[in-house]
Formats: sequence, structure tokens, C-alpha cells
Amino acid sequence: MTDGTVNAALLRADALTKQVSSPEGTLTILDRVSLSVARGETLAITGPSGSGKSTLLALLAGLDAPTSGQVFLDGVELSALDEDGRAEARARGVGFVFQSFHLLPGLTALENVMLPLELADRADADPAARAVLGEVGLAARVGHYPNQLSGGEQQRVAIARAFAAGPSLLFADEPTGNLDAVTGARVADLLFDLNARAGTTLVIVTHDARLAARCARSVALAAGRVAG
Repeated sequence: MTDGTVNAALLRADALTKQVSSPEGTLTILDRVSLSVARGETLAITGPSGSGKSTLLALLAGLDAPTSGQVFLDGVELSALDEDGRAEARARGVGFVFQSFHLLPGLTALENVMLPLELADRADADPAARAVLGEVGLAARVGHYPNQLSGGEQQRVAIARAFAAGPSLLFADEPTGNLDAVTGARVADLLFDLNARAGTTLVIVTHDARLAARCARSVALAAGRVAG
């Protein structure tokens, strides 16, 4: 766990189910999944491809709505909000790191990190972004565009962007999935180090057993259900 402040649940899912239509009929991707994540906890969601990991993350983050069930973030029922309402809830304290980095190609590293701060009307967007880029070792690369950066550097920019606004909860979807083993290990070190210093609640979706083992707790999915 990140520190000694773990207490009440920051995130809770009750009987989450997600179904989609297919040519063969209704397909159940998640089937009544329930879990709770305490403040300051680090949780890994694991399982094979097709087990529903990324779908669960999308529902927990309010990026998608469940077919049935409820998601509560810091006491707010995300599943009862419309898309705009869920976006507002995320903006108040949720950060993201994705496998494919999701950097805007037309913006420099600095501008990518500044973007969420500017959207939050932060007057200190420039110095705050420079400071966090310095923390991830990219002070000399602030003016570079994504295509001028290596994969590891791009993911460090993405991590800087995720932490810049001081989120209380960070979701990471296969954060080392597009990186070689050595670079992935370095990025994982950085992610957990920043998370520990910030006291953030961290939820990681991963198929990497070594990454999952670094979390305080793991939840395994199999065929859309919590295994075991």
C-alpha cells in the first residue's frame, strides 16, 4: 500500500454487468462483478485477453455505462450520471495512463502535460507541467513532439500528464504493454514511485504478473467474472 492513510473505499462497484448486441445475440462481457478499492490502495486487475479487464476499467472510470449495477466514486454514483456528468466527476480527480500513450501528436511534451491543467483553468499550468516533466526525467525534452520521443519517453509524458493535476485516483490500462521489458520496468518503477509520493489510489489493468505483484492486491477476471 502506498502509505498508512488507507481507510474508506474511494471506489466501489456493485454487481456490474455489461452486455452488448452481436450477430449471435446478446454477449455478456462482464457478469455481476463487485469490488471495492480503499483510499491509497494499489489494485491490479488481471486476467487473459477477453476476460473483461479493459471493459471493467472503462466502467469503473465512468468512460462507459454498465447495463446494470452501480459504480460509486468518492460517494458519487457514476452509473446514475449522464456522459457529461461522468466527465465532470473524472475531471475532479481522476487520471489515466493508457497502453498506447494517447498523446496529441500536434502538441509538444510540455503542451500535452499542460492541457488538463489549462482545461481546469490552472493559472500555473506552464510551471506545474514543467515541474512534473522534470520529475519524470524529461526536463530537456519539453519542446519535443511525440514522434520525436521514444516509446518509453512518450509513456513518461503520459504519466506526467496523469499526475500533473494531482488526481486522487489513477487508472492505468496496460501501462507497459507497448514497451520492451527493460523500458517497461523503468516506467513501472516511475509509476509506483510517483504514486507512493502522491498518495494516489492506483488501479492497474495488466496481464503482466510482475507488474501485478507490485500492487497490494489483485483481482483476477475470467470470462467476465471475478475468478475464485
